[in-house]
Amino acid sequence: MRIWDIPPEKMCRQHLLGEHRELHALWSIITNNKKAYSNHPETLRWKGKLKALYLRHEALVEEMSQRGYKHHSPLDPTLATGKAVQDEFVYSYEEQVKTLRERGCDCRV
Repeated sequence: MRIWDIPPEKMCRQHLLGEHRELHALWSIITNNKKAYSNHPETLRWKGKLKALYLRHEALVEEMSQRGYKHHSPLDPTLATGKAVQDEFVYSYEEQVKTLRERGCDCRV
């Protein structure tokens, strides 16, 4: 499970759509107090920051729309509480860029 901190416009199709899918899973885990993955480092960094996670989702959706994808899975904005900025990282921005470069995908990092 990973929510990148890379700007969505720099992400390849695979990582953009994959992150969107994983973000919905993470949102469900946190908002529904699900046990599965509740102690995963990626989950823990977003607890108390649903506003930031909601904003990340909206940025992904905007990029998906720019690329011609249709979006049919909005998040409930009334659940978007807490901090609006993500300031915790499992992997630094630089490490994330390095990881994407090593994957040899079409991400523009």
